[in-house]
Amino acid sequence: MMRHLISAADLTRDDAVQILDTAEEMARVADRPIKKLPTLRGRTICNLFFEDSTRTRISFEAAEKRLSADVINFAAKGSSVSKGESLKDTAQTLEAMGVDAVVIRHGASGAPFRLATSGWIDAPVINAGDGTHQHPTQALLDAFTMRRRLVGRDAGLGQDLAGKRITLVGDVLHSRVARSNVDLLHTLGAEVTLVAPPTLVPVGVETWPCEVSYDLDRVLPKSDAVMMLRVQRERMNAAFFPTEREYSRRYGLDGERMAKMPEHAIVMHPGPMVRGMEITAEVADSDRCTVVEQVANGVSVRMAVLYLLLGGNDSDSAVTRPPVAHHHPSDERSAHTVDSENK
Repeated sequence: MMRHLISAADLTRDDAVQILDTAEEMARVADRPIKKLPTLRGRTICNLFFEDSTRTRISFEAAEKRLSADVINFAAKGSSVSKGESLKDTAQTLEAMGVDAVVIRHGASGAPFRLATSGWIDAPVINAGDGTHQHPTQALLDAFTMRRRLVGRDAGLGQDLAGKRITLVGDVLHSRVARSNVDLLHTLGAEVTLVAPPTLVPVGVETWPCEVSYDLDRVLPKSDAVMMLRVQRERMNAAFFPTEREYSRRYGLDGERMAKMPEHAIVMHPGPMVRGMEITAEVADSDRCTVVEQVANGVSVRMAVLYLLLGGNDSDSAVTRPPVAHHHPSDERSAHTVDSENK
């Protein structure tokens, strides 16, 4: 993640822990009466959304505004994209406008990588979800939520998730959240188990750094966190399970199943929740469910990523390595001043 955040797999353990620790500092800003930092004042960030999204776009926008950045929201619907404009044309338009960073969500897996490596635009690119491929900031906010709940808010600083047992349940096949979480949680030392109907387990899953089980009841008693994944109807073009009721019976989380989990264990969901199918209202509204926390934590984590990519400190970590500096007349002045002082 030199200049971009495209995939959770690109992050080292130290990168990830640094983002989580920075997010912890950003979360303190949210507790203040005025929730703003001047860090990115004068910078322009474009949210380039080719796919519908409410939560992720609003979360990024809140993070950008809390860092005092100028925000451009670009939705493909009703734009020139619907008239056939390509990603390249859109990128070159943004480059001409002098955008400092692009947050992109796209239905095609690999679009953010293409944007970051094409040379069309000279700005950091942050992947806000591409196809069924990756959603790195979602994995980071999930890890942040787990670390706070399972290790502790202050005790967690500098820590990873070594030895924690995390279970992801449901539509793994269509889930970029699952892929990103498996990559990141493995990097952070957690043990990950996927539970899904055989039809919703991706081909090649045996190469992923996780276990696979088809029996939810067997896995629950030894899980520290259980993440329920949304059944992604909009990506399904076939019948992946017999009926909703059958899916719910075998892979849904209800009060009875939640009672099998250890007392400290938490229930997570990336949202939006389909109540009654993958999760019952009783579980969704319980104290152990972290969905609302995940939304709040998402803003802190996205602030941290933007801060480290755009305004961050100049330490040598891969995450904070600053983008190529734009030449500025004041730099020359400061260089002359230093030279004259050294003479």
